[in-house]
Amino acid sequence: MIKDKLTYRTHWTIRRFADDAAFRAGVPTAVVDANGVELPAVTEIEGNLLLNEGIQLLLDLLIGAGGTAYNNANSYIGVGDTNTAESASQTGLQAPTNKLYKAMESSYPSRASQTVTWRAVFGSSEANYAWNEFTVANGSSDSGTNLNRKVSAQGTKASGQTWTVDVAITIS
Repeated sequence: MIKDKLTYRTHWTIRRFADDAAFRAGVPTAVVDANGVELPAVTEIEGNLLLNEGIQLLLDLLIGAGGTAYNNANSYIGVGDTNTAESASQTGLQAPTNKLYKAMESSYPSRASQTVTWRAVFGSSEANYAWNEFTVANGSSDSGTNLNRKVSAQGTKASGQTWTVDVAITIS
């Protein structure tokens, strides 16, 4: 008997910079968040849930049936403050107000072998609230098609800090 197997792995990386100078220097630093909690310079998070709408779009793109690609012009990483559990039927971030979809850095997404990586930078005046949920979408709001969703408490970003989010998806 022949068995087909697809392995899908997602790795999220949050880098924190205490101020613009640290960000420009490219040196992540431990920070004290808006609630006075010390957070590490870098946090690594494994896994996520693929959302039904994202899976359907991936399949449409695979067979040339059309749709908006998750490319540099269309991709966004969303961050919100709710800890509502992940569900495949969700169609975006679940936070009612504290959420932001941020466009890609200039050379992202990028592919190396079987891994695609997205990266967004949230500047000193952006997304200054609790970071509890994350997504990759092909639009700048919940109306875009969200590929995935991850719930993970990452602290509360304070004004003046810059945080980055990398999402690496490997298929093998």
